[in-house]
Amino acid sequence: MRNTRADVVTAALRVLDAQGLESCSMRRVAAELDVQPSALYHHVPNKQSLLALMADEIVRAVPLGQGDARALCVALRDAMLSVRDGADVVATAEAFQLGSSAVEQRLAELVGVDGARTLLLYTFGHAQSTQTHRQAAEFGALLDTASGPNGGVAAAPDLDASFARGLDIILAGLAAG
Repeated sequence: MRNTRADVVTAALRVLDAQGLESCSMRRVAAELDVQPSALYHHVPNKQSLLALMADEIVRAVPLGQGDARALCVALRDAMLSVRDGADVVATAEAFQLGSSAVEQRLAELVGVDGARTLLLYTFGHAQSTQTHRQAAEFGALLDTASGPNGGVAAAPDLDASFARGLDIILAGLAAG
């Protein structure tokens, strides 16, 4: 059976979800498909192109018809958080301009180019931080703060509420400007 480009992207996302971005190599994606790595190059010219396709797939579910920048950012963050290291994949693809960003274009229509860039960078950064926090908690790597300066155990941060507050601050600033 011959694989398609979609099969390659799906396999790459499975590897990403199982092993993380650091271990998501062309060799591992090929192994996931039970083919030689050279077979992948019939579908994608290089790993950067595959990364862009993975990012597109991660954000595909973001409803671009949103008339609300806040809802668009929440949907983008949710999409990135739905896949292990999804925020890293999407942010990296955006940083290296591996394709066009339909989300950024839609945000620019809603809040202007500078507002869109600010919201994207905030959303990427918060999603990356949230993923790091969740992975650290999953592996039991979060430090117990009982020996901290106040001697008490800090409650786990409400990262969703923190994200919402930050969005409100940025959007209020854009509205005032």
